[in-house]
Amino acid sequence: MMKLLITGSLGQVGRCLVEQLNGMTDVDFLALDREELDITDEAAVSAVVTSFSPDVIINAAAHTAVDKAEEEIALSYAINLDGPANLANAADKVGAAMLHISTDYVFAGNKDGEYVESDETGPQGVYGESKLAGEIAVAQACERHIILRTAWVFSELGGNFVKSMLRLAQSRESLGIVADQFGGPTYAGDIASALLHIAVAITKENHTGFGIYHYSGMPHVSWYDFANTIFAEAKQQGVLTTAMTVNPIATADYPTPAKRPANSKLNNDKILTQFGIHPSDWQLALKNLKDYAS
Repeated sequence: MMKLLITGSLGQVGRCLVEQLNGMTDVDFLALDREELDITDEAAVSAVVTSFSPDVIINAAAHTAVDKAEEEIALSYAINLDGPANLANAADKVGAAMLHISTDYVFAGNKDGEYVESDETGPQGVYGESKLAGEIAVAQACERHIILRTAWVFSELGGNFVKSMLRLAQSRESLGIVADQFGGPTYAGDIASALLHIAVAITKENHTGFGIYHYSGMPHVSWYDFANTIFAEAKQQGVLTTAMTVNPIATADYPTPAKRPANSKLNNDKILTQFGIHPSDWQLALKNLKDYAS
């Protein structure tokens, strides 16, 4: 029976992991939120990992407030660098593998076409810089690691673009949405499924496919396209009774403290080849918008 330790259990991916694991009988898992385990506390991490002695650690904890990160620099690095480093060091000591979630923000976003795992990084803000530092720390501390970069995460839980659009639609007749940033919306439940699939695979003897992988949704779209799809589905499903007018705007028209990558398109070929994992079907994940609106 595989033993699995999950951190960040109340985040979007963490909740999906717990939900899926509750339906599995061949996994012994311990899922902890930040109140139960502060991953920035090296001693606490070491104690939990040593006591539970997992086969795999999945770190779903992160400081993901991109704009706040520009001011909360110390906190961002504590959660996105020190925490993963603590987990990876503890994993290595007990012989566990480490699965760590990262982000498209490690790239500058100025490439033509899709980003592959070997492309040069170039984060444009504190969030991306701290996440990249976390990637490096995990890779250095634990040889048996998987770093999973993803993008534009959404689910029925927590705060995300889909829920924000549905909430704004209750009080607005029109919205201006950025049309010159492109990426792959990714359903958190699909990320959880991918992580569990990988966890099973890497516990097998002689597994060699460790390293960095990209996993996001297809097809790639702009935020404007994504919003239009959400509202069209909401109207069709009866979540919205009136049509929403969506106006395309430029990034320059919607200034934010943190710079966003113009291109967040991640190539999923490597994870498909190595693990047989297909890109997230974000359009399918929007077929139950009543769950997002509740």
